[in-house]
Amino acid sequence: MKMITAIIKPFKLDDVRDALEQVGVRGITVTEVKGFGRQKGHTELYRGAEYVVDFLPKLKIEIAANDDQVDRIVDTLITTASNGKVGDGKIFISALEQVIRIRTGETGEDAL
Repeated sequence: MKMITAIIKPFKLDDVRDALEQVGVRGITVTEVKGFGRQKGHTELYRGAEYVVDFLPKLKIEIAANDDQVDRIVDTLITTASNGKVGDGKIFISALEQVIRIRTGETGEDAL
C-alpha cells in the first residue's frame, strides 16, 4: 500500500476529484495549505500599496491506495492538475505500513 500526497493549485480541485473518481479512487483527504517552491511567492498591488505574498495558497490531497493503483492515480493527477506553468505542484509517494478502518476493525487493503 502507498500514501500518495499531491500539492495542487486550489482551482484544480474539482477537475482532480472528478478524474480520480473515474479511475476508481473511493476516498481522498483534502487540506488547505500554504507554501512556496520555485515560485517563491509574488508581489501584489492593493489600494496603491505593494506587498509580498511569500506563502501561496495550495491544497494537499492525500490518497491511500493499493500498489497496483498508484501509476494510474499519479498519471491522473499529472494530467488533471497541470496547466504547464510554474507552481502546478508536486506528488509524493510513500510506503503505507498499515491501515485500519475504525468502524469495523478491518485492516490492510480491506480497510481502503
